[in-house]
This record gives sequence, structure tokens and C-alpha cells, in this order.
Amino acid sequence: MLAINFWHSTQFPTEVEPFRVFIYGPLGGTITCCYILLAFIAYYPFKEKQRWSRNAIVVAFSVWVIIDSSLCLYFKVYPQIYIINAFSIIVKALPIIFTWKDFRQSVKSETII
Repeated sequence: MLAINFWHSTQFPTEVEPFRVFIYGPLGGTITCCYILLAFIAYYPFKEKQRWSRNAIVVAFSVWVIIDSSLCLYFKVYPQIYIINAFSIIVKALPIIFTWKDFRQSVKSETII
């Protein structure tokens, strides 16, 4: 998909192959880091209904969706938006939506963001 959009070819040009291989490392590491962090937030403070954890998840993924989708629109990589981003939004939004009211209870030991 990316090779078609950027180089009008089904394959990446051989000149960019080293960069393509390299970029998957930092990108994969960043994605892994974000999901490990999300897992810890979901397992501990989110499970305890600490409001900051819900807000952190909403803000972080909203920023990601805006940046990622904007770049995909700009570069016309539409499947990324309606397959990857839409699925990710649904998967992350459903638990937030269904538990939203549970976070309205004030917890005295928590700092509200």
C-alpha cells in the first residue's frame, strides 16, 4: 500500500529498502512501549477507577488518531484510516464509554487532571 502511494509500484524501491527495514525497529518499539504503558494503566489505576487514568488514555489516543489520520489523509493512505485507526478507536473507546460513569465518583487520594 505504501509503495503504491509513494512510488507507484508494488514493491519498495531498492534504494529505500534499508530505511524501510530500519524504521520498523523504532516504530515497533514505540508501539510496543505505548501498549505496555496502556496495559499497566488499564490494569492498575483504570481498574481502580482513577479518573486520571481514563483521561490519560482518552487524550493520548485522541492525539494519536488526529496526527495519524491527518497524515494518512494528506498522503492518501486511506486504508490505514478506515481499517487500522477505526478498529483501534472502537477497541479503545468501548471500555471507556461503558465505564465513563464509574469514574464520576470522587476519590480523595487522587489528583484530578
